[in-house]
Amino acid sequence: MAISRRGLLAGAAAGGGLLVAWWLMPRSYRTPLVAAKGEQVFGAWLKIANDGVVTVAVPQLEMGQGITTLLPQIVAYELGADWRQIAVEPAPVSGAYANIPLAKKWIALWDPSFAGLSARTDTLMAERFAGAQRFNATADGMSLAAYEMPCRMAAAAARAMLAQEAASRWGVTWEECEVEGGFVTHGKNRASFGELAEAAAEYTPPDPPPLRPEPPREKPLPADAEGEPAFPRLDLPSKVDGSYRFAGDVRLPGMVFAAIRHGPTEGSMLAGFNVDGAAGIRGLKGIVESKRWLAVAADTWWSAQAALDAMKPRWTVANPISSNEIAAKLDTLLDGGEAHVIAETGQGGTALQRVDIGRRYEVEPAYAAPVETASAAARYADGRLDLWIATQAPEQTRIAAARAIGISTEDVALYPMPAGGSFDARLEHDHAIEIALIAQELGVPVQLTWPRRDEMIRARPRAPAYLLLGAQLSRVQDGAIEAFRMRIAAPSAAREFGHRLFGNLTPAAAIRETTGEPDPMVCEGAVPPYQLPAVMVEHIPVDIGLPVGRVRGNAYGPTIFAIESFVDEIAAKTKREPLSFRMAMLGGDVRLAACLQRAAQLAGWDGGVDQSGQGLAVARLGEGDDAPRIACVATARQGEGGVRVIQLSAAVDIGRIVNHDIARQQIEGGLVFGIGIALGNPVELRSGVPEVLDYEGLGLPTLADCPEIRIEFIASNAAPADPGELGAVVAPPAIANALFSATGLRLRRLPLLSDGI
Repeated sequence: MAISRRGLLAGAAAGGGLLVAWWLMPRSYRTPLVAAKGEQVFGAWLKIANDGVVTVAVPQLEMGQGITTLLPQIVAYELGADWRQIAVEPAPVSGAYANIPLAKKWIALWDPSFAGLSARTDTLMAERFAGAQRFNATADGMSLAAYEMPCRMAAAAARAMLAQEAASRWGVTWEECEVEGGFVTHGKNRASFGELAEAAAEYTPPDPPPLRPEPPREKPLPADAEGEPAFPRLDLPSKVDGSYRFAGDVRLPGMVFAAIRHGPTEGSMLAGFNVDGAAGIRGLKGIVESKRWLAVAADTWWSAQAALDAMKPRWTVANPISSNEIAAKLDTLLDGGEAHVIAETGQGGTALQRVDIGRRYEVEPAYAAPVETASAAARYADGRLDLWIATQAPEQTRIAAARAIGISTEDVALYPMPAGGSFDARLEHDHAIEIALIAQELGVPVQLTWPRRDEMIRARPRAPAYLLLGAQLSRVQDGAIEAFRMRIAAPSAAREFGHRLFGNLTPAAAIRETTGEPDPMVCEGAVPPYQLPAVMVEHIPVDIGLPVGRVRGNAYGPTIFAIESFVDEIAAKTKREPLSFRMAMLGGDVRLAACLQRAAQLAGWDGGVDQSGQGLAVARLGEGDDAPRIACVATARQGEGGVRVIQLSAAVDIGRIVNHDIARQQIEGGLVFGIGIALGNPVELRSGVPEVLDYEGLGLPTLADCPEIRIEFIASNAAPADPGELGAVVAPPAIANALFSATGLRLRRLPLLSDGI
């Protein structure tokens, strides 16, 4: 009889017995921090120096979202440190920093045979996988869920150890001591962290650590309130003065600089180049050719780039897909493709006996286009690779680089660098593979920087999606939705990405592995946040011939755009006021109702009457009490240059607020990102190549294009949630609804001006 791993675990889980697989056993990991001179290590999360400086290890990529402030803030609060004595260093890749919530959410990507076996098994598997595989990826807003409590526990343990040492000197019980502002006090006795650290580090950490009664929390402020943040961003001063160091700032002795040219399409092969063309360019250090790219190293990047231009590389073009062909595939399969049921609630699909209103929405590929293009520095010597790189998945990047040059993963030392933006682009690691090969070939330290052209060509955009929505409306309750159905024709983008990240497959191989497979993650957000009697969501997998990936908002972008536009269309058809129509459907979601009401107040909502130029939308990212919520009202006005969005008003519930200033920044940034998605230029593919290869062609909003933005947070006791995606997904439908109100034109394609207005 064949015994499968899944069957073994299923039987164990069903029987309530022990899960016998050894890899489910709990593991412990040694403290990975190394103390510098005068420092003492207090577990995996912090060090305290003799001068009182507290250095906090941060295992998440800083890409502008403020994580190198949030986690240190949590440590400072729980430890009782003064914010001015806090320093930060990137955490080394280690199982001690496992991102278990993200591993659990992505279990279908790294081991689909186990996904959904049982909640208990999923948790056990995620804990084992994340630790053993050193999985500390930064994605899906899981940083606080994964690391707030470990940071608090580590800081609480260190606080107790400091208090114990102080108490032993003063002859009192340590529980009587106060720890605040970087000092331990008892009556008139007072000692600084620096005075106590060396001796305190020898104490055994208390188990469990004595956490403070209340977690870190900041009160929400009125939308127009001014004031200094209690915990200013630690990275802000150096970013302002230019001293903040990115991968492109790394300088090593004897370093050369590499430029690269990729084939124009996925699968293109290098056919040849004119090496003599670069003969007159000074400072050339080497040429490295691969099947799919050509790199030149020189003493400056500009010389290397000029040499590439002069060498005129030629390519055999494969997969010359065009936007028209992609649209044709999506169009054909939306109506006639095999549909897989992803979600059903209430009476499901059987309740839809007729379609009183049906609409189709189209979402084109969206590119991350971070300001910083792919960049890395590397040194290869004696069978060892040192790699300085910004990556959202450091261990997977190490594995890919090691495999590329045939060495052990343990022989790759990765030094995490911050990213100048990412929007999930740095979950891909092509440039790590390339620089590893280049460094090995040249035998000298090298820095690789992609030009914008190659960043666009090699990007994996958010998958395009065609969505067909239908509703059966009540004939007695003013158009209330009785049954709702959504069909989504889109590539199986999450599964494809998973094969690249965890399976180290090429894009073409990842597409082959996912052909015809339904992908629930492509349908995130497709179940509306409204309390509807019957809902059914179907996915139609489509092989569009173009590698796709993750971009800010991911599947929530297309699904929320379609749902909130559709709800607005139903309201218009049934002559219902859009705000009250939504309120009537929210059921018991008091938190989203509060957001909706407050957003309307902030905007001076006038009922969304014709020509008012106001449109609203709501979003809830996930299910349950801890899911973040947002409501947004966009206001558009007719001007000399046409219709223009002049204001975005948003009310947000992200649970307990850890840092109000950073949360506001994230919502503001998301809303501006959403403006770019809504009103930017579409990126058309012709013969497999994006027509837009520079920033100017993307039509992204400038400061002059940005409207007035008003944001207010709703007080909440729910667990803290990440605000980074909310603005990006709610702004496009709010803007579409505002443009309809202002012009009477219903735009059902993103970007909204793809076909003009």
